Amino acid sequence: MLIDRTALADLALGAAFLGSGGGGDPYYGQLLGEAELARRGAVELIALDTLADDALVVPCGWIGAPTVSVEKLPSGREAVAGLRRLEQIFGRPIDAVMPIEIGGGNGLAPLFAAAQLDVPVVDCDGMGRAFPESQMAIFNIRGLSSCPSVLTAACGALTVIETDDNLTHERVARALSVALGGIAHMVEYPLTGRQAKDHAIGGSLSAAIAIGAAIREARERGDDPFAALCSALRRSGLYPHAGLLFDGKIVDLERETRGGFSIGRVAIESFNGQSRMDLEFQNENLIARRDGAVVALVPDLITVMDRETADSITTERLKYGQRVKVVGSAAPPMLREARALAFVGPAAFGFTETYRPIEQLNAWDDL
Repeated sequence: MLIDRTALADLALGAAFLGSGGGGDPYYGQLLGEAELARRGAVELIALDTLADDALVVPCGWIGAPTVSVEKLPSGREAVAGLRRLEQIFGRPIDAVMPIEIGGGNGLAPLFAAAQLDVPVVDCDGMGRAFPESQMAIFNIRGLSSCPSVLTAACGALTVIETDDNLTHERVARALSVALGGIAHMVEYPLTGRQAKDHAIGGSLSAAIAIGAAIREARERGDDPFAALCSALRRSGLYPHAGLLFDGKIVDLERETRGGFSIGRVAIESFNGQSRMDLEFQNENLIARRDGAVVALVPDLITVMDRETADSITTERLKYGQRVKVVGSAAPPMLREARALAFVGPAAFGFTETYRPIEQLNAWDDL
């Protein structure tokens, strides 16, 4: 498959939803991608099973607080600089790149570098959505090392990180990103083709493109984009259950940038004033309570969307008075395994609630 301008726009729409409020706004990444497509042509998207076992496959993306990314734009050189340094470390060229997470702007992050390096993007990612911390990638859950990794900043600073464990790697990289202005690019979890095939979440980029296309086409036909979105999620196979969680207006919002994260909560009231939804977020939306009862919690996806356009609203762009719909979706099955929930379930974020699948909490009949 080739990612052309239309597919890039669809990917931006789909990745924004899959970010569950995080991963960074894809707008700037889409602009960079469009410019590179105009210069070099479409980017190749390849399936996981086409990789040679000894291929060098490199995930990449941004680390830091999405609130900072709204005001502090990258130089456009960060990704290629980090990937070139990794090639020096391994003494061989990179064969393919992939997003560390499909959600938000990070879902588009590898495209610019792939075009410049003339390598394909692999149709997979490391999270199946967006998560706020590096050790929450499926590769860490499956016991792979994030190192060597390379962190680069807009100012040109470049740091190679080597740690004994992936949690320490996250803490070092997070502190560096804060010191470098609050956001930086990171190349991490270098993989062989065999490791990618065994552990990556396959098909996530093509799923994001299909989700975005469903929204776009529904708008063009004058159909309900939310119904089209939920149908596309279910058809993807990765996100088999989806539905509307709430419809209303934002009536309260608390948000701060702390420790390299955007942290806060948002309250949404129904238009008749008789119901309320409360969301808590750490870059991503993590838990949704409707009238005090939990209706969705991490790792399942919770996305706030403009109720007229079905554009996803990242947590750094939430504003008082926005009229929104909240859509929930099941996470990919790999993230619901017991060993994965230890890293990305409610307890990993300090919640006392026990994880229950979103389709059970809402008694959805699309089982």
